[in-house]
Amino acid sequence: MLRYVVRQLLWMIPVLFVISIITFALAHAVPGGPFDREKALPPEIIANLEKFYGLDKPIWRQYTDYIGGIITRFDFGPVMSSRSRRVNDIFAAHLPVSAQLGLVSLLIAVGIGVPLGIIAALKQNSFWDYLGIAVAIFGVSVPNIVLGPLLIVIFALTLDLLPVAGWGTPARMIMPALALGTSGAARIARLTRASMLQVVREDYIRTARAKGLSERVVMVRHALKNAFIPVATILGPLFAYLVTGSFVVEQIFAIPGMGKYFVTSVTNRDYPVVMGTILLYAFFLVLANLAVDITYAFLDPRIRYT
Repeated sequence: MLRYVVRQLLWMIPVLFVISIITFALAHAVPGGPFDREKALPPEIIANLEKFYGLDKPIWRQYTDYIGGIITRFDFGPVMSSRSRRVNDIFAAHLPVSAQLGLVSLLIAVGIGVPLGIIAALKQNSFWDYLGIAVAIFGVSVPNIVLGPLLIVIFALTLDLLPVAGWGTPARMIMPALALGTSGAARIARLTRASMLQVVREDYIRTARAKGLSERVVMVRHALKNAFIPVATILGPLFAYLVTGSFVVEQIFAIPGMGKYFVTSVTNRDYPVVMGTILLYAFFLVLANLAVDITYAFLDPRIRYT
């Protein structure tokens, strides 16, 4: 297992390297530049800005300088829309906020989706099964941009139970986390239900029941572990997506997270912010998938890594 983990961590380096090349090439291939304005700047000012940020160099030199800064100083470069800030400052100030929101949303997604899927599978074709399917369809069908304002109208403006927006207190986390985690909970519920329905029909489940084991032991010790393997597969990408922030939810609830900086950096052609955010997302995604692989070995003893 240790050798497998080390090998996967080493593979992370070329994966991030390839992602950085593709991202850098696509960002510079998009028409326009970081200093394009509605009112055009004088050519002399644009030339000075390009020289200051190194954009007057050949593309390959810009890339090597950028990657060299990350490798040697862990510096993701300057923010071209603000000369007083660097990408590292954005990460330090806003990534913890997005991470908190993402982790709470992930807990909500798993805490709602897994029990809902299990109950729906064990009570197939009953009221609880139809209720679980209805909740899952609602979560998948209603986007964040609709669910967020709906939660505000119900719980903040009508019932006056929660603050409308902002961040920093547990009460302010509830609605954003629900809006962000509902779609994940719906997907997890559907996948858990389908996986449980398949597992409970396996021969080893019938054998466990024939041995006289209680239904609770059969479900928890034998069925749930194997049924959770497909669920664990989607938790990796879901974790990376939630932790790096959601632009829509952060905008609706005025949360100072990473989402708005990524979207505005794309529209402003702020290359260092685009590169840094995508590399950060890729890093979390690779680590999350590695954690999922390790989880497989604990869920199913037949899985071995060499």
